[in-house]
Amino acid sequence: MAERRHFGIVGAGLLGRILAMTLIGHGHRVTLFDRDASFGDQSAGMTAAGMLAPFAEVETAESDILTLGLRSMALWPELVRTLGIETALQQQGSVLTAHPADQNELALFMQRLKSRAPEASQTVQPLESAQLQQLEPDLSAFHQAWYLPQEGQVDSRRFMAASERFLHQHPLVDWQITSSADPTREGTVRTEEASPQGFDHVFDCRGLGAAPDWQSLRGVRGEVIRIQAPEVRLQRPVRLMHPRYRIYVVPRPHNEYVIGATEIEANDDSPLSVRSALELLSAAYSLHPGFGEARILETRTACRPALPDNKPSMVQEGKRTRINGLYRHGYLLAPALAQDAAACFVPAFVADDNLTKTEDPA
Repeated sequence: MAERRHFGIVGAGLLGRILAMTLIGHGHRVTLFDRDASFGDQSAGMTAAGMLAPFAEVETAESDILTLGLRSMALWPELVRTLGIETALQQQGSVLTAHPADQNELALFMQRLKSRAPEASQTVQPLESAQLQQLEPDLSAFHQAWYLPQEGQVDSRRFMAASERFLHQHPLVDWQITSSADPTREGTVRTEEASPQGFDHVFDCRGLGAAPDWQSLRGVRGEVIRIQAPEVRLQRPVRLMHPRYRIYVVPRPHNEYVIGATEIEANDDSPLSVRSALELLSAAYSLHPGFGEARILETRTACRPALPDNKPSMVQEGKRTRINGLYRHGYLLAPALAQDAAACFVPAFVADDNLTKTEDPA
């Protein structure tokens, strides 16, 4: 029988929770530290649309994002089964489309995608009007699109709520709400509320909270609007191409939708601006007129942690592993990164050496 260990995880956002689930699934004990309430309202994982788009994202990312993303896609079904929320995962693909004036953007997107990921030529499917209407009848006004069958989404709020319940109730988990927590190379976690606590190993999953110790981190702002649109019946995430931005519309139960833009370079989590709200809502209305009668339920913003190369990094220093830089790919990459982080302590796992660095990130 493998040795049972006690791990400290600082940062109970999306990555911290999945890492905790991975470790306790193999009999290890975990203590979670976070300054946010356990529901995770301040976590970027709560704001995220939860898109699983390994092919669409590789158009502006490195090819290893595709590799990690496809690994995570294979891991998500077991994660949601463990939490009892199987319907929170949708893997029916996604759709990319554009208005007639922006067809060149769609063509350039596909050219870049196929050059970065040659396998896309065998998986991504062009759709003419009749095919698109059969797949997504509410997109009948569009005459050309692409279908990415290996993509999908996770209902981020359902995952955050279910993982909170699961981890709080699990006998191998201790969840500590603390004003600050500092994981050290020696395998301890220092907090203001208690004496240093020692562990067999500690993981730093603080995201932007680690910025004082990881100076190259920057924030990438995400803005979303949640609406309810009873007149719209989209089944899959839809990306709308535009010269300045990529708008996504992600369906949720009860005719709700999450509308957002994939990337805004700003370390700013202030409320949604009027300009952004107008752009997002206008894009949604142009996608389907039924969005004009929708009701706005909520607007949210969050800053996601990114490194200069926009790739994730994992750094092991003594008895501490630091994982950061998930950029805008949190739900896409977190399961595979958690598996890699646990590889040293769960023999069945094999870490991705391309993501493990040993230099000091500061």
